[in-house]
Amino acid sequence: MKNPRRLLARLYRSALAGVDPEAAVRKALDREDIARALRGARAVGVFAAGKAAAGMVRGAGPWIAARTLAVLPRGHPAAGIPPRGVVFATHPDPDASSVRAARRAVRFFESFGKQDVILCLVSGGASALLALPRKGMTLARKRRAVRRLAEGGASILALNRLRMSLSAVKGGKLGERTRAQLVTLVLSDVPGDRAAVVGSGPTVRGRRGDIVRVVGSNRAGLDAAEREARRRGLAVARWKTRLAGEARLLGRRLARAAMRLPPRTVLLAGGETVVALGEGRRRGGRSLELALAAAMELDGTPGVRMLAAGSDGKDGTSFAAGAFADGACVARARRLRIDAGRALDRHDTQDFFRRLGGLFATGPTGTNVGDWVFAIRG
Repeated sequence: MKNPRRLLARLYRSALAGVDPEAAVRKALDREDIARALRGARAVGVFAAGKAAAGMVRGAGPWIAARTLAVLPRGHPAAGIPPRGVVFATHPDPDASSVRAARRAVRFFESFGKQDVILCLVSGGASALLALPRKGMTLARKRRAVRRLAEGGASILALNRLRMSLSAVKGGKLGERTRAQLVTLVLSDVPGDRAAVVGSGPTVRGRRGDIVRVVGSNRAGLDAAEREARRRGLAVARWKTRLAGEARLLGRRLARAAMRLPPRTVLLAGGETVVALGEGRRRGGRSLELALAAAMELDGTPGVRMLAAGSDGKDGTSFAAGAFADGACVARARRLRIDAGRALDRHDTQDFFRRLGGLFATGPTGTNVGDWVFAIRG
């Protein structure tokens, strides 16, 4: 196989194309129940929040108008959205900008009446972008509580449950601020693709007449990557369960599975692992940690290459989406006098792969459905 890294990167890009937020929303708007609700409204508003907000708004096409509000992570492009309708906030740790965004969202929802419809476009990342603590709770206390849980290795489901309990807008509370009918389209980054959990479910309120649809997921990306692999004449093996739990443990398990693959076979896996930081807090993330653990398991094994990367293009506190791993990584690290085990224990994974030339950097991708792992045995 001439260039395994290029092939792995191609599979990643194919997975991204499979969860394109603009295309997903456009397709959903063709559904008769959704089209009928929008056509029958006195006025239609478009609200979006999350890492995929810009693309999802563009997918709304003819419904984009003056009454549009999109809350995006700072630094993400906002092409195709009316400038007055764009609000930037901080991710992953909410700050005053997140509070301002949430308050503006409340005013937006309160401006619509009973005969109106708000098209709500929600994706992962909305939890941090819309942060309005409940009465009696401060943002500082809320941030500390969430950070403690995250650093202990909690799942995204546990984190979002806590966020909902501490928030005045999450868990459907934003949706309760309007009498309008809500049509919520969700790009899922959570296990089970539960719309009420994605972005902490700000607009999923359970009211009769509302419409809620999941329009994209991690699995859809893997399906697209599988089609690309088969188009290239490769056999495909799918990891049987969604990735969850400690990143380093999954990295070792995936590496062992990759070593057992027949030649010219691709292993595809997706989900979201966790990293229990403990006392170490360096630059890195779930995918980088998984890749380093895999590299240590593969040490000395020829012919196996792996890419672990986040679909949003940013892995944890690193600037990269993820990293490439193979059986030569640890040997290259030794020659550079880098201790792979120490880097893993200190969660210093960005610097490890940067020095080895193994980082996979994409910049913001404009979508967010969790993480993917692609491995190939040549």
